[in-house]
Amino acid sequence: MSLNRSRYPANWNDLALAIKEAANWRCRNCGKQCFKPGEKPDNLTRAEWTSYTLCVHHSNYNPEDNRPENLIPLCNPCHLSKHSGRRGSISPGQLSLW
Repeated sequence: MSLNRSRYPANWNDLALAIKEAANWRCRNCGKQCFKPGEKPDNLTRAEWTSYTLCVHHSNYNPEDNRPENLIPLCNPCHLSKHSGRRGSISPGQLSLW
């Protein structure tokens, strides 16, 4: 299932990139250093490198609220954990690791 882009601003990719860069590509929750675009090592499985992908989480679960204080850089496992057991702004399967 894909991301419901209609709930995000047209410049979402730029906003998310700015949040990730400001965090130096580090998860705010667990401190994991994540990969920058183009840094994926060839020797990792999809599951391994996906766990080092940095996401941007809306702390109030509202993707229309893109104030910087509402946007939190999280690695995929921490992002999934935040949404675990709660519907929030995601659709079933949206945050799966493929």
